[in-house]
Amino acid sequence: MLRIYLRKLSSMQSVPKNTTMNYAEEFVKFLNGSHSPYHAVENMKSVLLKHGFKELSERDGWNGKIERKGKYFVTRNSSSIIAFCVGGQWKPGNPVAITGAHTDSPTLRIKPISKRTSEKYAEIGVECYGGGIWHSWFDSDLAVAGRVFVRDRSTGDVVSKLVDLNKPLLKIPTLAIHLDRDVNQKFEFNRETQLLPIGGLVKSDQVSSESKSEDTFSSLKSIVERHNEDLIKLIVKELGLESESDIDDFELILYDYAASTLGGLNNEFIFSGRLDNLTSCFTSLHALVLAADTSLDQEHGIRLMASFDHEEIGSSSAQGADSNFLPNILERLTSLKADGTDESNPLSKSFLLETSAKSFFLSSDVAHAVHPNYANKHESQHKPLIGAGPVIKINANQRYMTNSPGLVLVKKLADKANVPLQLFVVANDSPCGSTIGPILASKTGIRTLDLGNPILSMHSIRETGGSADLDLQIKLFKAFFEDYSSLESTIIV
Repeated sequence: MLRIYLRKLSSMQSVPKNTTMNYAEEFVKFLNGSHSPYHAVENMKSVLLKHGFKELSERDGWNGKIERKGKYFVTRNSSSIIAFCVGGQWKPGNPVAITGAHTDSPTLRIKPISKRTSEKYAEIGVECYGGGIWHSWFDSDLAVAGRVFVRDRSTGDVVSKLVDLNKPLLKIPTLAIHLDRDVNQKFEFNRETQLLPIGGLVKSDQVSSESKSEDTFSSLKSIVERHNEDLIKLIVKELGLESESDIDDFELILYDYAASTLGGLNNEFIFSGRLDNLTSCFTSLHALVLAADTSLDQEHGIRLMASFDHEEIGSSSAQGADSNFLPNILERLTSLKADGTDESNPLSKSFLLETSAKSFFLSSDVAHAVHPNYANKHESQHKPLIGAGPVIKINANQRYMTNSPGLVLVKKLADKANVPLQLFVVANDSPCGSTIGPILASKTGIRTLDLGNPILSMHSIRETGGSADLDLQIKLFKAFFEDYSSLESTIIV
């Protein structure tokens, strides 16, 4: 699916400024090509490159590489990405308008040693990633995607390759009601022993392959010894490798084989996994692409979007929102002079502090739409609707970072862009989730507001979002990128 998505991107002409893109259909294509965070970032890179953004590397110095009116992006671990465009009037100490999202979703990940057999079934050992609604994974057709580390036979280097085995390979079967008469009253299962996908039948004459000779030392068992051989063969075929021994390791996740799609009687819904939070990745990406070509020569700030991995497990990783990824990029940008050369005077640190004090961060993650069958789970005056616009999320205990100055700012932007807004507060007798907003606000001191598009069945293998909400959020983010630097000094705190 990734190759298909990339071919579609390369064949598309740049969208004329007077043409409206069908974002719902484009989002469905994006979802169907982004079955892992690695694929999502690769697809985002492709869109950015198509619109003239240049790739930078954290391994290099950026002296002389950053120019006013320039458009750039940088990735970390191939699963997090930051993209930005530099205003024509930019100088260190000026504000940065930032949107933030995350690329990961609750899923099942293949364990380092996944080979299992039981009652002559071949099973795959999986680990629960994040807080998924795991019962929704039963009886779904499951496929596999991720990245594989392969030895290049010509150079000896180990390189990363994306793989998407987009076919129904695995299944977690439920127990028949005849063997569990109480299943409709209470569905309980053991996540270690009963959330195991089956992948096939074990042949009576099947023996494990050995990829190393007995006199060759290896600190770990070979990839074929640790994993199902038929699965490895599928990966070898998909990547065009010569043999299983070319694979050093992989990071693979399971996903629902059923394609993402528009749904509802009037296509008002999007049915898919990973709406949390590829929704915000998609809307911030397209808003930045639009804003990058609008009045950039008059902009005295920087317009920046960030999408991080590992939000679903707390963000504490080298590529999570709790890492130094965004702070490091801001430090690099505020230590460069307007001509892109290094600002080597003692004021460089002061410029970073000035920029942080003037900047704003829109933390964008999906919100809880009111559920028509469980409306009593919502606070009575705060019931967001699908199709009614972005939801501003508020929590007195700072699980969300919204406060009045931020709300005033976003209201001004939404009024100008003709985007309706909704408000959400969790009921006092319900638990409240959180986002990357509090993490980055406390790490950087940047003013922050939490918002997101409403969806149903959050963290299920199959979620439901709104088609119209995509365009509304893109319009809001575009207004934020274009107008924030001129608005920020008018709201006095």
